[in-house]
Parts: sequence; C-alpha cells; structure tokens
Amino acid sequence: MYRGLMAAALMLCAGFSATVQAQQNTIPSPTLDAIRARGSLNCGIGTGVAGFALPDSRGVWQGLDADLCRGLAAAIFNDPAKVRFIPLSSSTRFTALGSGEVDVLFRTSTQTMLRDTTLGLRHVTTYFYDGHGFMVRANAGVQRVRDMAGATICLIQGTTNEQVTADYFRSVNVAFQPVVFERTDQAQAALVAGRCDSFGTDASQLAGVRSSMPNPREWTILPERFSKEPYGAYVRRGDDNWYDVVRWYTTAIIEAEEQGITQANAEEMRRTAANPNTRRLLGVTPELGQSIKLDPLWAYNAIRAIGNYGELYERTMGENTPVSLPRGPNRLHTQGGLLYALPMR
Repeated sequence: MYRGLMAAALMLCAGFSATVQAQQNTIPSPTLDAIRARGSLNCGIGTGVAGFALPDSRGVWQGLDADLCRGLAAAIFNDPAKVRFIPLSSSTRFTALGSGEVDVLFRTSTQTMLRDTTLGLRHVTTYFYDGHGFMVRANAGVQRVRDMAGATICLIQGTTNEQVTADYFRSVNVAFQPVVFERTDQAQAALVAGRCDSFGTDASQLAGVRSSMPNPREWTILPERFSKEPYGAYVRRGDDNWYDVVRWYTTAIIEAEEQGITQANAEEMRRTAANPNTRRLLGVTPELGQSIKLDPLWAYNAIRAIGNYGELYERTMGENTPVSLPRGPNRLHTQGGLLYALPMR
C-alpha cells in the first residue's frame, strides 16, 4: 500500500511539473518576440574601452562585451551578425535599457542591490569579477593611494567608482579633487594632458585604457583594490523568459569551458559525446532549448560563434593581447577563480 501511494504521489508530481512547464512555455516574452520580429538584437555596450568594447580600424566593435552580444544573437538567430551595437555612457545606460532602446546591457555594469531593486531592472549572471583601482604616471613616485593627498582624480559620471573613491578618501581623512567626465575617452585625454593626477575606475578598464595610451609604460596601475565590482548583464523587469535566456546563455558560455567544449571542437563533440551534460548543452537532446523557447542548438550555435569563456577572455584581454590582464578571479573555480556554472539539467 505504501509503495502504491508513493508511486501515485510521484506520478502526480510529474504531472504537475509537466503542467507548469507547459504553462510557462505559453507565456509570451515581449522582448524575445520583439527581437525576432525586428530580426536583430539591440545590445547596449560601452562607448569605448579596450578589452570590453572598442571599434577596430574598420569600425568593427571588438572585446568581451561585444562578443557576448554576438554570442547571444547566435543563440537566438544562429547568426552572430544579427546584432546592433548601441554605445551608451555610464549615465545613460540604465535609462536606455528601461525605455526599450536596447534589449540587454553587456556593458561593464556592476551588480548592486540598489540597481537591482530600484531601477525596474534585473541583473543577471556574473560574467566578470573586478575591483576599483587607480592609475598614475609611473614616475609620479606614488606607491599607494594614500600617497595621493590633494590629488586631482578623473572619474566617470554615473559609475560606482565615484562613490568608492569618495568613500575611501573620506575614510582615511585625505582630501582629493574629483574631475568628472561623461565618457572614458574624455577622462583618458584629460589624464594624458595632465588635467588629472590619477584615473579612478575598475582595474580591468584601467588596463584597457593603458593599452591604448601613446606610451603604456609611462603609466602604472596601483595594486590596491577598494571595492567588489562584479559585472553582469542587465535586462528589464517583468519579462521572465528573456531573463532566463540571458541568464542561461551566459551560464552556457562558462559551462562550455568547464566541459572543454571549444569553438573548434563543438561540432565533433555534438556528434560523439556520450556525457549526458554535454549532449544536453549541445542540443543533442532538446530540453534546455525548449525550456527557454530557443532552438535546441542555441548553446551550440553560440559556442561556435564566439567560443567558450576562456577562449573569449584570452582573445579579448588575455596576456597575449595589448590589454594583457591576467584572469585572476575570472578563472574557473576549478583553477582557483570565481567562475562557476550552475548545473544545466
């Protein structure tokens, strides 16, 4: 009798789960529907930081954020070219997303509680870990930030870096003079021209700025870090399916590295892999794509377009690029880093 009751309960649970899944798959996704109707993804990126998003000599956007946009387009359309890049300043990015000008932000945007709870937006999975730092001239004789008493510091309007800088100098009772700019390139020009003694922003962006200086060796990034700056994509609240698409797409790029799936071997692994996790991720079995209203090959198409997370990082800002930023906390958890893909099953 007990076994019979248990079997009946399991069947009831399975039926309920299937009913919920069917109902979820009928709920419309205004954002995904609009993207498909328009035939392209509107992706918000920065106005120009090497390593994340910067036009090359042909005007083609290159960098981690730009390629994440391309990969998402590939997951939706099986075509990484079906993306429209919309450069946004720090002070306009969230307004542009909230108004519908862009579908998603992949734009060096720190995930914070107030941003997540007060702007009508949701941040998604962390794809980059960073911290606030300062860059100075190498010959300035500055060894630590505390040495910059009375310094003029370039900052970007609308970023967490404004508050982090003010909080730190207040905590050590040291005066400084902020000079605030709308865009990174404006702050960079002011720094080179001598209008500022230092530039304060996230260390990865400082590395990108330094790589595009006339003489990068003239500049040094101080080793201290003063904040946690986890970057995540942002989407509008109220469209759960679109949130799921962006969340699990980002996770899939990390999961691909964990599984050793690369841009070059994805096709072979899809044909030959016996591992159930690999078969699910690459669409041999269709349930992952079905759960978020995408083609079963959504993750496979994205990986084929941009590679796994490690390939993406090394190509855009790794130690063999001008940015030359060690992965540090952006290594996989199995390699001592913080990146950890949630189970895709």
